[in-house]
Amino acid sequence: MSTSLIPPESLARIGEILYGPITVTINEREAQRYALAVGDENPIYFDESAAKAAGYKTKTVPPTFVTHAMVIPKPLSTLRTDGLYRDGTGVRLEVARMMFGGEEWDFLEPVYIGDQITATARLAALDQKSGSKGPFVRQVRETTFVNQEMDTVARSRQIGIAR
Repeated sequence: MSTSLIPPESLARIGEILYGPITVTINEREAQRYALAVGDENPIYFDESAAKAAGYKTKTVPPTFVTHAMVIPKPLSTLRTDGLYRDGTGVRLEVARMMFGGEEWDFLEPVYIGDQITATARLAALDQKSGSKGPFVRQVRETTFVNQEMDTVARSRQIGIAR
């Protein structure tokens, strides 16, 4: 195999927290705007009686809203020429570019309007693979979302492909 694209100091960071904890209160207006923007007009997001009739204690939010709620505004100076923000985690790889490689979700508990959700992301995996166009790195960041009662409500794994 060719030279490693993953420096030893980056491999040593597997399991390390990359960002967080970040805590936000789930806001009804923002959650409903998100639901409309993604085309999900499920009544449980908009109508208290519909949410209760469906077995929820109150209005809930679209499952992936938790990640949107955690977005921290960044200055334009951190924007790359390709329109993505620079990675501020400092995980160094010997590659020219990073691409989105997919995302996996586990939705474990409903998130309700007014919940306080805390997100913490860690570096879950770094591994070098060999593809038809040469070696590449698969980077996995796992974000855990917990509510004010410390119940894990969701977990996401974002996969990056670096060449």
